[in-house]
Amino acid sequence: MILPSKHLSQERALLTVGARLLLLLSKPKTASALWEELSRSAEKHERKLTLRYDAYVLTLDLLFLIGAIELHSGLLRRRTP
Repeated sequence: MILPSKHLSQERALLTVGARLLLLLSKPKTASALWEELSRSAEKHERKLTLRYDAYVLTLDLLFLIGAIELHSGLLRRRTP
């Protein structure tokens, strides 16, 4: 689920989704605002969002565990070294 495999497309792998989320986190956002922006960006590129909300939350968990994002005052933001 973290990496693409024979049964999991690259678009749905958590690392791929995490990279997309990090691009969208140019400024701090709430988790719901980030979800909405992810949905809008998929529509903008004329494709259906194939990611379910539970996989989105798992992606946020993964990004938090590897130290790529942090939660500060209720907002998600990219972690700076």
